[in-house]
Amino acid sequence: MKIKNIKIGIRTRKEAFEEAKEVMERLARGERVKRKKAIYFENLDAMRKVLTEKRLELLHVIKEDRPSSIYRLAKLVGRDVNNVIEDLHCLEKVGLVELKKSGKGRKKTIPSVNYDKIHLEIAV
Repeated sequence: MKIKNIKIGIRTRKEAFEEAKEVMERLARGERVKRKKAIYFENLDAMRKVLTEKRLELLHVIKEDRPSSIYRLAKLVGRDVNNVIEDLHCLEKVGLVELKKSGKGRKKTIPSVNYDKIHLEIAV
């Protein structure tokens, strides 16, 4: 099994715009640009607000136990389902979790994580 990684880092808006500008210039010249899968935060505080201990626990339990619903996930971690839903929506917003509606019988939302490791990158 191939291990899939996701990179998380801290980057200022200026740095993000500079990289986007460089990519657009390369595309305009007809060059191929390799797609990067990464999530960047503007500063450490912003990252800490998203990557809390409880949210990291959710990611781990989703990856390891593959719960069949958000309700089942809440039971596995011993938390209130509404708090778990709130955390999952935050993680989905930044691209760390995927939420899929099941089409069978009573509709359930199934959380999934499509990577094995998170690499954290902080420039000094």
